[in-house]
Amino acid sequence: MTVTAETTKVNLNKFEKLKAEKDGLAVKEEIEKFANLGWEAMDATDRDHRLKWVGVFFRPVTPGKFMMRMRIPNGILNSNQMRVLASVVQRYGDDGSADITTRQNIQLRGIRIEDLPDIFNRFHAVGLTSVQSGMDNVRNITGDPVAGLDADELYDTRELVQQIQDMLTNKGQGNPEFTNLPRKFNIAIAGGRDNSVHAEINDLAFVPAFKEGSGELGVGSWEEPIFGFNVLVGGFFSAKRCEAAIPLNAWVTPEQVVAVCRAVLEVYRDNGLRANRLKSRLMWLLDEWGVDKFRSEVEQRLGKSLLPATAKDEIDWEKRDHVGVYKQKQPGLNYVGLHIPVGRLYAQDMFEIASLAEVYGNSEIRLTVEQNAIIPNIPVSRIETFLTEPLLQRFSINPNVLTRSLVSCTGSQFCNFALIETKNRALEMVKALESELTLTQPVRIHWTGCPNSCGQPQVADIGLMGTKARKNGKAVEGVDIYMGGKVGKDAHLGECVQKGIPCEDLQPVLRDLLIQHFGAKPN
Repeated sequence: MTVTAETTKVNLNKFEKLKAEKDGLAVKEEIEKFANLGWEAMDATDRDHRLKWVGVFFRPVTPGKFMMRMRIPNGILNSNQMRVLASVVQRYGDDGSADITTRQNIQLRGIRIEDLPDIFNRFHAVGLTSVQSGMDNVRNITGDPVAGLDADELYDTRELVQQIQDMLTNKGQGNPEFTNLPRKFNIAIAGGRDNSVHAEINDLAFVPAFKEGSGELGVGSWEEPIFGFNVLVGGFFSAKRCEAAIPLNAWVTPEQVVAVCRAVLEVYRDNGLRANRLKSRLMWLLDEWGVDKFRSEVEQRLGKSLLPATAKDEIDWEKRDHVGVYKQKQPGLNYVGLHIPVGRLYAQDMFEIASLAEVYGNSEIRLTVEQNAIIPNIPVSRIETFLTEPLLQRFSINPNVLTRSLVSCTGSQFCNFALIETKNRALEMVKALESELTLTQPVRIHWTGCPNSCGQPQVADIGLMGTKARKNGKAVEGVDIYMGGKVGKDAHLGECVQKGIPCEDLQPVLRDLLIQHFGAKPN
């Protein structure tokens, strides 16, 4: 059953009303009309909201210059695709840039409405899509950034992630079955031992787990453990509440993953809470129903029972960031992780990354949830030459300790939700701290401009959430400080430890935290 205007009449909020009036995906057929009209003459609801269904975001802080959010499944693209993205932002000069996001994705900035038909044609020619990347849709699906490269991986997530995207988006054409969820929805598949996808912060996540030999699968008995995934549900960040995902008490084989994704989404779509958008993420339905009822409803959609989860999953490594040079499981090949400061790219950077991937590798480029890039499949014999490339002076393979683990959301420069400027401030402050201190261990510092937590401060060693603070009787830009976030094995969310620190007073506070808790030494 697909949610329609008939099924959502009760207690319609503003967003449910606009969806009931016209499915967001309908604007896909109106792009030429919008381009001819111009952004100021467009219907405001189409411009401000429905365009998000095709990945185009109106930004009041940059009127007339839109953001585009791509879909880059598992964070993998090729040099031709990167060049197309570079050519799009190049058109807009100083206004054009791109950001690698914390979902292994790319967002483009400076886009003008009159260029959309040409942009979409360019995307189509190289197999790119931005469909269903905003509003009440499933966001970019994350998988292991070194899937298929890592000798220690348990499962190569690439094909599964692509299959889920194809199911959700009708192979990039748009799929009305999943364009009207109660709220946004995040899916992740972990294939390695270090939880490189941050499974615990997703609405639906699959983590590696082996099932001991038995007859439970209906195929008789077997001796060797069978590989599959334990299923987690309900993880999310919002301004009202942040929760780590909880076990569904279900174990599935890789062959069942796509069907389970569909069943979970159908149950959420048709039963999720819609009256109050602050209480519409999946966890709120789990609160109301309980996990057992939710699992039973999923089983009904599947037409079969789910096996119980295994007692132990295989996430038993500390988190890796993949920055540096690493051997692949393919003999004679390496992958190289480039540190992209706070994920910000300009057109020339993108052209150069595409060129490096083509000249030294097999044209493949990968993105990570730490907002960095990986170029795989570089022959060992060419690594020394690769490391002399000028671009690596800016995108280092061995950055300073604090810089290495720095993550930031867009901030108020481009995002109207952000309460503070983040990216530039984050870089400047980390540079200043590194000049004052000597550190012997990485410290993950995450900045986010508002409580929506796109910068994920709750998973950081030190998380900084934008807020309004008071100083000398005046409102100023400030942060709330979170600490204790843990990634990798035994992942858990951090907690707020200080509130309302003015940004102009933040540097000495961070300096003291680094000395007291992370072994930093004053220079």
